[in-house]
Amino acid sequence: MSDELLRQITESLVQGDPEATVDLTRQALAAGLEPLAILNQGLMPGMQVVGEKFASGEYFLPHLVVAASGMQGAMALLEPALRARQQAVQKAGTVVIGTVRGDIHEIGKSLVATMLSASGFQVVDLGVDVPTEAFVAKVQETQADIVGLSALLTTTMAVQREVIEALKAAGLRERVRVMVGGAPVNQEWAEAIGADGYAEDAVGAVELAKRLLG
Repeated sequence: MSDELLRQITESLVQGDPEATVDLTRQALAAGLEPLAILNQGLMPGMQVVGEKFASGEYFLPHLVVAASGMQGAMALLEPALRARQQAVQKAGTVVIGTVRGDIHEIGKSLVATMLSASGFQVVDLGVDVPTEAFVAKVQETQADIVGLSALLTTTMAVQREVIEALKAAGLRERVRVMVGGAPVNQEWAEAIGADGYAEDAVGAVELAKRLLG
């Protein structure tokens, strides 16, 4: 029964049924399955398949949003159970993410944050219109492994460079990797400003983060 429940959880994510994902996660907990097993053998494989289908062009942005919604709902059930059992989810790394100063675009950045979280990263989302000094302070406070800088306007792209320079000035650049993204951003720009990588979309951001910490 446990294997079947885990398979159904995976399938619910792949099929884009967040209500079923949450309900099946609740059933799995009630049946006595370990929270870590539900996460690692049910939810994570489902998100992996969704990511692969998105990368291949079979799935599109709405599929990602729906799957991420199911994952978030399931994690809301799992996290208290994990704490009660004093089980720790192995985090892939800590990511500080935000949309840079002067830019209030939310959706793309939030989807990247959700996908990173669903993929095992500890994510600190600073929101939008984030001052440069706030990125630096949060990287220092959290000892972050990665900082993600989103810019959706050509007029705010330069702030990504500003944050990188501020990290250098604070003596933090050597130990934190920098990812950049946003509609006007590309690999050439990332290289020009000294970022460690560029991701075109949320799935690419997860893959890039894993590579940077690999």
